[in-house]
Amino acid sequence: MELAAGEKEEILKHVGAVLEEFKTTRESLVPMLQAVQKKVGYLPELAMEKIAEGLDIPAVDVYGLATFYNQFRLNPPGRYQVKVCMGTACYMIGGKVALESFERRLDIQEGETTPDREFSLERVACVGCCSMAPVVLINDMVEGRVTPTRVDGLLLEYKDGEEKISEENKEEARTKGADNSSSNEEGERSA
Repeated sequence: MELAAGEKEEILKHVGAVLEEFKTTRESLVPMLQAVQKKVGYLPELAMEKIAEGLDIPAVDVYGLATFYNQFRLNPPGRYQVKVCMGTACYMIGGKVALESFERRLDIQEGETTPDREFSLERVACVGCCSMAPVVLINDMVEGRVTPTRVDGLLLEYKDGEEKISEENKEEARTKGADNSSSNEEGERSA
């Protein structure tokens, strides 16, 4: 995935700080990767290359370690992080079908992010909502009984939700602004 504008400089800044913070030994590799991911949100290729240079080890060793542990993300998280539960109940009742529906609708595979970085998709272990299976988390909001048709509705809701929320916020701001200006006028009159 291509880096967004200004992202390269931000990554280099964070990697530089991490290289200064930790000892430049191979034993520091996992904590370094964790620190970069905490700041950037994922492990971009550029960050792994710079860490490899700083530790004087082959970049493939850094990549190998990052792909070995499932705690590391190699793609940036989407604005909306879709996590499909694959616990036993969800899997048996249609979790795999829900995951495939998201993959088709978003045109990405599990573990990827849409090019516009709006949605990322991943599978997760049991989320503890078995009675609502199959379950999907979207930015930690639990969505239960997810079917392929429901996938379409959820995606529309989140794509359109920004506009609805923005319009509500604009109206609320206008209302508050009108209330504040009338209170200010009354305060000035009584003074």
